[in-house]
Amino acid sequence: MDTNAKAARAVLRTLHGLYPGPRHYLEFDGPFQLLVATILSAQCTDERVNAVTPGLFRAFPGPAAFAKAPLGEIEEAVRPTGFFRNKAKAIKGASAAILDRFGGKVPGTMDELLTLPGIARKSANAILQHGFSKVEGIVVDTHVIRVAQRLGWTAEKDPEKIERDLMALFDRSQWRWLPFYLKSHGRSVCRAPRPRCAACAVAPRCPSAQPGSQGPERPRPR
Repeated sequence: MDTNAKAARAVLRTLHGLYPGPRHYLEFDGPFQLLVATILSAQCTDERVNAVTPGLFRAFPGPAAFAKAPLGEIEEAVRPTGFFRNKAKAIKGASAAILDRFGGKVPGTMDELLTLPGIARKSANAILQHGFSKVEGIVVDTHVIRVAQRLGWTAEKDPEKIERDLMALFDRSQWRWLPFYLKSHGRSVCRAPRPRCAACAVAPRCPSAQPGSQGPERPRPR
């Protein structure tokens, strides 16, 4: 094991202790609800999505209901999550594709999921992991990007390149819940724009927390 991987896994062990009971932040029942919630979560807090989805799924209980509904009705139902026109269009389009091409069921492979409107690799990873218990990669969201960069685990900015860096550092058995630990730490301690380094249990192993470091998100002198 190389030094970087060994240090990264030591940090992850610390995060395990800080945030017990890993779980998905979105609330859902089955792969289709997860797919819809994942589309809604773009540029929106998980808390807001969880407040919207119970009523949404009562009104539209499955892909057939979304596919048949007027687009304007879906837009109004998802309006509180922001970017509601694009999200409604993606949900309606994905629902229609699921009915037309996949027999009414969410497909269970990366390649198939990526053909659905509104689904990119991050979303597909989440659906596979938490809807089908299939782990093919790591979900990389804004919290994961920020914390991984500050910890020195990646110097990349592109999410797919960051994902590859993280996959190289950690065993496959750790990929599913790594985002939970990084997201939890990013929400509570390693915040944007100002991390709480003085209160951080992993600060001794974090290059961005060391004296003289400006960190990846701190202003650089001009």
